[in-house]
Amino acid sequence: MIKGFIFDLDGVLTDTAEYHYQAWKRMADKLTIPLDREMNEQLKGISRMDSLDRILALGNQTDRYSVEEKERLADEKNEDYKKLILDVTPADLLPGIAELLADLKAAGIRLALASASKNGPVIMEKLGIADLFETVVDPAGLKNGKPDPEIFIKGAEQLQLKPKECVGVEDAQAGIEAINAAGIFSVGVGTKEMMEKADYAVANTNELKLMDILKKANS
Repeated sequence: MIKGFIFDLDGVLTDTAEYHYQAWKRMADKLTIPLDREMNEQLKGISRMDSLDRILALGNQTDRYSVEEKERLADEKNEDYKKLILDVTPADLLPGIAELLADLKAAGIRLALASASKNGPVIMEKLGIADLFETVVDPAGLKNGKPDPEIFIKGAEQLQLKPKECVGVEDAQAGIEAINAAGIFSVGVGTKEMMEKADYAVANTNELKLMDILKKANS
C-alpha cells in the first residue's frame, strides 16, 4: 500500500527553473562564461554548489576560485534568485498539481518535499501549499546530492514510512535515478527520453492522476 508521496519542487510543483536560469546566467555573464538554456538543462535537480562547479568547468575556470570564493559566488546567485521569486503566487502551481495534492490529502496520503533547493519552504509558502506537507527534507543536512538516493531515503524516514510505501515524483534524470536507488516507486514528468528510467512517466503535470499512479505502483 502506498502511504506517502515525496515530491521534487522545480518542474513538478511549480516552475522556478526560469528564475534559476536567469540568476545563473547573470552570474555566468559576469565571469564571461557562455551559459545557455541547453547547458542549463544539466543543472536541473542538482545542488547549488554542483551547479556552480559545472558552470565553472564550462568556462575552464574550475581552479580559479577557492572554496570560500565559490561559496560567495553561489550565495550571490542565491540572493539574486530570491529577489526573482518574490512574485511567486498560488497561480504559479503547475497545471493539475492543486487537484493532485487535494486528492492525495483526501486519500490520507502523507506528503514530503525532497528538493535540492534551500528555498523550498519559502516557495511552498508563496504557492500556498506549505500546510499540505508534513515534512521537508533539509538539503543542507545531506552529505550527497541527487542522483544519490539520500534525499529520498530521508524523505521516507521523516514520513516514518518504508521506501516501498512511497512514491517519488521528479522531472530530472538525476532525480529519477535517486528515487530508484532509494527503492521508491518513481514517477517522472518529461519526455520519454529523459524519463526512460522512471517506473511511470507522463509528459506534463496535468497528466498526474492519483488513481493512475496508485494503480501502477500497486500492480
